[in-house]
Amino acid sequence: QVQLVESGGGLVQPGGSLRLSCTASGSTFSIMGWYRQAPGNQRDLVATIRTDGTTNYADSVKGRFTISRDNGKNTIYLEMNSLQPEDTAVYHCNAARWVGFLKNYWGQGTQVTVSS
Repeated sequence: QVQLVESGGGLVQPGGSLRLSCTASGSTFSIMGWYRQAPGNQRDLVATIRTDGTTNYADSVKGRFTISRDNGKNTIYLEMNSLQPEDTAVYHCNAARWVGFLKNYWGQGTQVTVSS
């Protein structure tokens, strides 16, 4: 059974930093990443990383966020710096694996609030 467990969200002041973690169990995944959803908005891509380390970022977070991966621990991290109020959202971990098609799995989400 696939399970994604996220941690690391919280409240931070503008300009601050947070680090999110997501550990997957039950399988290995070719692509893992983070998406976020603010109230009233759709779920948007933040960053993804493949097993070979190839990364992809949303333009809004380039230069501020860094995604990394520990394949041995089946864990990804999202280092978030220079956080702004518009980064406030529920951050969801995503993992995808090929089973004849690309099947996606989602974590429960962790709240990130940027406010003074």
